[in-house]
Amino acid sequence: MYVDQLGRNIELLRPPDRIVSLVPSQTELLFDLDLDQQVVGITKFCVHPENWFRTKTRIGGTKEVHLDKIRDLAPDLIVANKEENIRDQIEELAKEFPVWTSDVNNLDTALSMIQAIGEITNRERQAKEILDKIQLNFSQLPIIPQKPSSCYLVWRDPYMTVGGDTFINNMLQYAGFPNIFENKNRYPEVTIEEIKNANCQLILLSSEPYPFKQKHVEDLQTFLPETKIILVDGEMFSWYGSHLLKAPAYFQQLQNQVLSLKHARRSE
Repeated sequence: MYVDQLGRNIELLRPPDRIVSLVPSQTELLFDLDLDQQVVGITKFCVHPENWFRTKTRIGGTKEVHLDKIRDLAPDLIVANKEENIRDQIEELAKEFPVWTSDVNNLDTALSMIQAIGEITNRERQAKEILDKIQLNFSQLPIIPQKPSSCYLVWRDPYMTVGGDTFINNMLQYAGFPNIFENKNRYPEVTIEEIKNANCQLILLSSEPYPFKQKHVEDLQTFLPETKIILVDGEMFSWYGSHLLKAPAYFQQLQNQVLSLKHARRSE
């Protein structure tokens, strides 16, 4: 008997042989846990690893899974997530298959998820190796003496940001970019005027779910000429599986980029 992060009991008589993943970041984790033979189905957004994206059966998107395709795969374990998947669909699947659902909103719950999936798939050793490396990498992140007040945008028309109860917000804290909208919840709409009034020093434009480009940096810069605006890799801030191994080095790279922008403006 296993318990998922929603407190639901999941009964498995043996390690799963046929796994369907409904979450991109957890799909990548399953790959890094050496479960190539066991994973039989993924979503159309599960782009890592590339060879799985090309060869594994796709069962729809995270918000619209095709129940008939999943039934055809006859999984003995489905891996889902509270935020990324639709509750009604997950509950429907749980009537027929064991469904292990994660609920990740910070680094600690991400680490707990990795450990739990390692246990349920009989990959405790591999999971521990990943956990140890993630914790070491995050522990070595430098402390920034002057942290720029920041806004992380995930959508455009309307602009949407992240609140304090999200995993992205927690990653912003580790990266040294305190969120000016930390007092809000989930993914609120915001205006350029709100960003300006909050004395935002840095805007991070994510590559996902909205694919911000350089032209969007230039558009915003006309309204916020004193604010530093940069494009960032959204996967580094929102993927909470083994992708976390890469996040600290990326955060340090961004810190250096922001620092160089600051020095460049001083010299102008």
